[in-house]
Amino acid sequence: MDSSISSCSVIIVGAGISGIMSAKVLADDGIKDFLILEASDRIGGRLMKHHFAGLTVESGAGWVAGVGGNNMNPIWELAKEHSLRTCYSDYSNAVFNIYDPSGVRIPESVAAASYELAVDSANRALAIEAASTVGNFISPLEELKSQEFVPSTPLELAIDYILHDFEMAEVEPIATFTEFGEQEFMVSDDRGYEHIVCKLSEEFLKYSDSGHVVDDRLKLNKVVTEIQYTNHGATVKTEDGSLYMAKFVISSVSLGVLQSDLIKFNPLLPCWKTKTFFNCDIRTYTKIFLKFPTKFWPTGDGTEFFLYAHPKRGYYTFWQHMENAYPESNILIVTVTDEESKRVEEQGDEETKAEAMTVLRKMFGDGIPVAEQILVPKWWSNRFQRGSYSNYPILVDKKHFHDIRKPVGPVYFTGEHTSEEFNGYVHGGYLSGIDTANMVLESIWKKKKKQGQGQGQEHEQNGLFSSCHRRTSQNDQFQLQDQMSIGESYSLVPVTSLQILQT
Repeated sequence: MDSSISSCSVIIVGAGISGIMSAKVLADDGIKDFLILEASDRIGGRLMKHHFAGLTVESGAGWVAGVGGNNMNPIWELAKEHSLRTCYSDYSNAVFNIYDPSGVRIPESVAAASYELAVDSANRALAIEAASTVGNFISPLEELKSQEFVPSTPLELAIDYILHDFEMAEVEPIATFTEFGEQEFMVSDDRGYEHIVCKLSEEFLKYSDSGHVVDDRLKLNKVVTEIQYTNHGATVKTEDGSLYMAKFVISSVSLGVLQSDLIKFNPLLPCWKTKTFFNCDIRTYTKIFLKFPTKFWPTGDGTEFFLYAHPKRGYYTFWQHMENAYPESNILIVTVTDEESKRVEEQGDEETKAEAMTVLRKMFGDGIPVAEQILVPKWWSNRFQRGSYSNYPILVDKKHFHDIRKPVGPVYFTGEHTSEEFNGYVHGGYLSGIDTANMVLESIWKKKKKQGQGQGQEHEQNGLFSSCHRRTSQNDQFQLQDQMSIGESYSLVPVTSLQILQT
């Protein structure tokens, strides 16, 4: 632990893409005395590579989603700038490559008819929900029609799963696709998707010739456990007992972490703020990688994605071969989500492999080889993430995003979950980091204006408040003397669980 107290202008909690972008915006604007506290031993957050079967695979975010439209996706722009190797993913044939529970491939005409019925039903239900939200009259006939289709057969359950759990644009008006284009590219680069975060950090952090961060403003393995705040600043405590002080704090931790009890806010956050953390779900998206000695699945055009229709919705349903991204790699990916993700995380990898092999034998016969290696990422049980990405209802109230972005005193919040248009996506995290840093800068300049003469030159030379420095005297610790007044001004209420919030 640090034996003394660090003091600086801004503390950023988390070194994912939103935290790094917040720091970059501050640095670009002359605020050099910031501190980034990262709980893990690396930067990148949910952009995480793994070395598996001699290749680099993405256990977290794996695609640049939203490419080919009139506007350039900033993540795609960074990917091109840094020559990130990517591979186009064509999902158009996924709904026609469906195997029934016995392993028989379902005729395309049957699959297409079921898919059209599901899309039509989902669109009707969405229209009914939209009308009821704004108070429009809904006829009994329209409401009855919206309830006609309830998926029940294995085929219907498989189609319902990919239609909703994989955010197919036929139903949901996803801003990412309307704004940036409908193409998606899978990252297949040895440097990993996280490489773009590293390159962003190189623009303002010091790196050694060997490519390692040697900047004291980034502290790894610093698990933040408490943020004490007043109207005048904040003290951040870490698990190892270290204390850090700042005029402002930017929390870039995931929504899953905010829903957990990892970080305590003192005083408690106001009720209106805490409710925003629970107004949406955290989706856990688990890509299970399986390495085989030989291929036994179809390859070629239109075969990259295929589905298994199991009587249990989402049970090893969505499959992808890696031949397009890594030719001759003999790797399959099967994706499970949410409750299935949690179930898989709780069991051993060998048990998961056995379950996946049973499904594969249904589709391709008993004579297929057993997987030689398996990789099962564990995003839900990772206490520094607690899930993969935020998942808001389609028709969420705009006020929610105003409130989830709104600071509480000197504590600001950023991350993909604060992006109204692009929540759940990498570019949502990137853009929210920029927006939040600009909010902090605006507050800094307002404070500067109030502080009177002479601060402009001080900011140009040393940062607005002071260069980040050590205070060895315990008497210099930031005292939370006005805790009662700030608590009263925010009408604080104790919150202990999601159930209390929803009552």
